[in-house]
Amino acid sequence: MQDAIKPRDANEVAEAIASAAANAKRLELVGHGTKRELGRSAQTDVTLDLSALSGITLYEPEELVLSARAAMPISEIEKTLEASNQELAFEPMDYGPLLNKAPGEGTIGGAIAAGLSGPRRIKAGAARDFMLGVSAVSGRGEIFKAGGRVVKNVTGYDLPRLLAGSWGTLAAMTDITLKVLPRAEDCATVLVFGLTDSRASEAMSAAMGSSCEVSAAAHLPQFCAEKIAELKSPGKSVTALRLEGISQSVAYRKMKLEELLRSFGELGALDANASRAFWKNIRDVAPFAGSAARPVWKISTTPSLAPEIAAGISAITAAHYYYDWAGGLLWLEMPEDKPQDGVVRTALAGRGHATLIRASASARASAEVFEPLDPVRAALSQRLKLSFDPNGVLNPGRIYPED
Repeated sequence: MQDAIKPRDANEVAEAIASAAANAKRLELVGHGTKRELGRSAQTDVTLDLSALSGITLYEPEELVLSARAAMPISEIEKTLEASNQELAFEPMDYGPLLNKAPGEGTIGGAIAAGLSGPRRIKAGAARDFMLGVSAVSGRGEIFKAGGRVVKNVTGYDLPRLLAGSWGTLAAMTDITLKVLPRAEDCATVLVFGLTDSRASEAMSAAMGSSCEVSAAAHLPQFCAEKIAELKSPGKSVTALRLEGISQSVAYRKMKLEELLRSFGELGALDANASRAFWKNIRDVAPFAGSAARPVWKISTTPSLAPEIAAGISAITAAHYYYDWAGGLLWLEMPEDKPQDGVVRTALAGRGHATLIRASASARASAEVFEPLDPVRAALSQRLKLSFDPNGVLNPGRIYPED
């Protein structure tokens, strides 16, 4: 059984990592373990359990700033923000249901390390864009801090953004400071029924290019649409566009958006409560939850290319899929237990990035889980790894075999 160390503060994290480096031990970084089966299967000697690093250490609603320990559950942060009518605008998804785990246990450190951004990314930005500061421990066992409590804080390299999406391979984050935003007073979702993928892409492009300030855009082919309770089994594909803001503005923009989209097909709508539930399901990939044996891919690409890429993969594998980020994000589920990574990479052909989110340990060990790097980016990645973790102590092999 693998040994585990459970530090209580940043100093103990530093001691544990320094000891591991001195004794040539490799550490697996774990918060609450909700994303433990995500990424490559790596062999480590000791688990560094960071779950004790929890709690909100600073919250100033009037300044739109919140600081929390890395293992603070996002669900608890959201409850605190909701009391002040604020939110994490990047909508970090909850991987629990998709990975056959309990919902609501994901941590803020895990969300930042995995670079999780939900449907609002197309308007508000990514998780890294909301990082103001971070405290972390490098692979040498050295504590460092970067950034601060204001948006404009220039201290050299933008280390908070660098650590976002690094999957714990560069440093163990202990404290994170984030920019938060006011929660929208009202929201509504305009639906268009029965569009083909290519026609839905045109509709989403038209909506995003309008003055309606759409904050989320998704397209669900019939199979996925029937999995979303809020859509009440329409029996056809559904293209959804979200509007947020004060009530009067939402009502006016909804009218304008419906005028714009009327030529595309039959329209429908979701009110505020149904909209919030619907976009939570889109965020958390609800259409593919509950079938843990089937591999799931997350593909980022140019929105206009998404229909061609999805069609190419589905034609060979019969995979189910749906679009988020106005087509810039493609969620895809294979019908059997094989991830078909060769098919996915060939269909993508350098036109985006594909990450294997859910698969068995054996599949993750043999497949290219993350997008392969070209020689230039691979060399840069290696230099970064050597700068932060020269002995390869932190999550070795989590992203690439040589990291």
